[in-house]
Amino acid sequence: MERSMIGHFFPGLGFFLTGLWHLFNHTKLHFQNPKSFTIHAWFPTKKVRYLELFLIMMGSSYYMSSELFRHHRFDPDGTIPSSYLRNFEHASIAIAYILYTSFSILLDFQAVRAKYGLTHLLGAVALCQQLLMFRLHSTDHGGLEGQYHLFLQILTLVTMGSTLMGIGFPKSFILVFVRSVSLSFLGAWMMTTGIMLWTKGFIPKGCALIWDDGHREVRCHEEAALNRAKALINIEFSWYLIAVMIFSVSFYLYLAEFYGEKKVKELSWGKINEKKGEEQHLGDNDDADEEDELGL
Repeated sequence: MERSMIGHFFPGLGFFLTGLWHLFNHTKLHFQNPKSFTIHAWFPTKKVRYLELFLIMMGSSYYMSSELFRHHRFDPDGTIPSSYLRNFEHASIAIAYILYTSFSILLDFQAVRAKYGLTHLLGAVALCQQLLMFRLHSTDHGGLEGQYHLFLQILTLVTMGSTLMGIGFPKSFILVFVRSVSLSFLGAWMMTTGIMLWTKGFIPKGCALIWDDGHREVRCHEEAALNRAKALINIEFSWYLIAVMIFSVSFYLYLAEFYGEKKVKELSWGKINEKKGEEQHLGDNDDADEEDELGL
């Protein structure tokens, strides 16, 4: 496997599984305790309370060490070679996640009053670090790689924003539903980026893998081939978005069969119509009353 493919696939797999883990647990909690539901930054397990955080920490530590210490990363004068700047940037993302997990454990262990807000803030800062590195990467993310990374930036921004909003809206299930789904989507798209850009069989027509500045990247021979390849990536992302929407809502409905209420409340359309008739003089307020009665 290409090293660049590995660097996208396995971190993406981590994001994908973490997003699914959060989606499952938050949905389960919301069905079981809708009134006392609160957003969680991470979820403890029965045997090992900090298993989720330990796994993120170990994965980030391995990724950081592979970027910094696998080869000699400094020139004889102690400076960083231009071809290795990307490795330090990647390691900086991993360090942010190591700090997030480490301080999350400390905050929970000491049970400080502000642990909820601080834990979410640390998670948002780690995502912000990732967004900055994607946006300000020393490698010229032009062409196809730039198109894939543009969508990675959008998904990272959505995940970061929903994480920050969780501080102010700790009871919002829809908010954490968006965060969990976007985190899984981020992981799936990152895995796809690694596979599509560094597998010869998936290189678009008119483009090829070439060596440039110490790593392999896709280059298109003509402008028309580049535009066609970017359009294919846009279509691919749109199909992924549709698939994620179908999966996430279907997953929610599937969990509803196990943890949700079995009884479906019948809507009293007669009462709604009667209420609308009595309050017809209120004009536009009728629509709001109907929505409240339907629970929308």
